[in-house]
Amino acid sequence: MGGQACVFYGAAEFKRDTDLAILANSENLAKLNKALKHLQAGVIAVPPFEARYLRKGHAVHFRCHHAEALGMRVDVMTKMRGVDSFPKLWTRRTTVSVHDSTTIKVAL
Repeated sequence: MGGQACVFYGAAEFKRDTDLAILANSENLAKLNKALKHLQAGVIAVPPFEARYLRKGHAVHFRCHHAEALGMRVDVMTKMRGVDSFPKLWTRRTTVSVHDSTTIKVAL
């Protein structure tokens, strides 16, 4: 989303945060929580990181404190105004391989 889409389409400048749209089920939330702990990310605004707020359409914002991601902001959401639902977006995803070993799935 946001800056990543700009890069994909060739923009020279992009946002300096990472936006994540996830399906808010218990498995995904547990995986995301593990990743956020690794990044030493803390919530920087309301609401708290809880499925009920994500399912209502609120975004939860984090700031990373891990040395390799220091200051990076991560925004997590499950619904976006004016955008198809996550399941519809997932069917339209594009898979991009980076350095022959990393696979990134991007819904555009």
